Amino acid sequence: MAKNKVNKVVLAYSGGLDTSVIVPWLKNNYGCEVICFTADLGQESELDGLEEKAIASGASKLYVRDLRDEFLTDFVFPTMQAGAVYEREYLLGTSFARPLIAKHMVEVAEAEGADAIAHGCTGKGNDQVRFEVTAMALNPKLQTIAPWREWDIRSREDALAYAAEYNVPVAQTEKDIYSRDRNIFHLSHEGGLLEDPWNEPDSSMFQLTVSPEEAPDEPEYVEIGFIKGNPVSVNGEELSPVAIYEKLNKLAGKHAIGRVDIVENRLVGMKSHGVYETPAGTLLMRAHQALESICLDKYTMGSKDSMAVKYAELVYNGMWFTRLREALDAFVQVTQETVTGTVRLKLYKGNIIIAGRKSPNSLYREDYASFGEEDVYNQQDAAGFIQLFGLPLKVEALLSIDGTGESRYRKPDYSKFKRD
Repeated sequence: MAKNKVNKVVLAYSGGLDTSVIVPWLKNNYGCEVICFTADLGQESELDGLEEKAIASGASKLYVRDLRDEFLTDFVFPTMQAGAVYEREYLLGTSFARPLIAKHMVEVAEAEGADAIAHGCTGKGNDQVRFEVTAMALNPKLQTIAPWREWDIRSREDALAYAAEYNVPVAQTEKDIYSRDRNIFHLSHEGGLLEDPWNEPDSSMFQLTVSPEEAPDEPEYVEIGFIKGNPVSVNGEELSPVAIYEKLNKLAGKHAIGRVDIVENRLVGMKSHGVYETPAGTLLMRAHQALESICLDKYTMGSKDSMAVKYAELVYNGMWFTRLREALDAFVQVTQETVTGTVRLKLYKGNIIIAGRKSPNSLYREDYASFGEEDVYNQQDAAGFIQLFGLPLKVEALLSIDGTGESRYRKPDYSKFKRD
């Protein structure tokens, strides 16, 4: 199949084997200039030496942008405030990183006069969708190149041979059996032993969290402060979003908090088995939920919980830049106007125990909830309320019994109730 003419392409670059090989592959197959782009999302040592490697692989330049603050403030926090969790457990650590990376790739492509972007995602996963639909939403004129859907490279050995042929520097040739994605929010693990969901993850696989057996024998308390749903302090110390996550990642990891092992449904239709480490994110999600429990009324919380499933689905599917996500965010932001206060957590061997919560906007009143007499609630009013609340059930049962002698749930004997 003939390839469209491309003069300049911006490649999402990690410095790993696949994206390093993609640089000469693009030049050889499209005859184009390759500009590499790397988002600093908190990968730490993975960013070391990237520029030298990119240039040595054949790229004309490398952009590295520190996006940690934008990542947390504009993507992580709104998702946490929405209460969005994909398929009950996944906190979406990779999902909301991809639209942010793609957004900046589009910006670099426009600044450089590039006519295409490229990524190293396989044709079986979710990330290809997240990158490409974001680019389509932000600049539909840009072409997207996905080498994994085009090239003949099918194995690590093929990639190493290609790298050797075109003098691409590869730091190590031993294969890590796991496929990983890391940012300041989480670390994901797939492949290797995890391809069989019956296998228990090997303890050596984990990098951010210790096992419960290795966690301290004494619990530790931490207090997290929020203003309008945003975390702003740890143990009374005001910190930036990045500093909060760095601090809580270490604290939660030390206490074996944040591990999730799930079989999830990918957007493309197949199931995959993954293990995620999300130490700080797990702490903050739990603390935020505890604070909402005293700040939100019954009906707002119920509507918010039902909406959270749709929000998580949008994020997982890469549909960040959509009107629906913006509309859901507008609702969420209204709910967060009163979510200000402090939550105290007790951390112990993988457990997060709520040890206290307080808010100047708390809807909880001890005098209202007590069994004593007070002015705002007359217990005798409950009788009328119950009669009205249960009336539809009573009418259905009476009609059924009058017609057939029994209701959906039982056949009552009314003889004892008859009067002479």
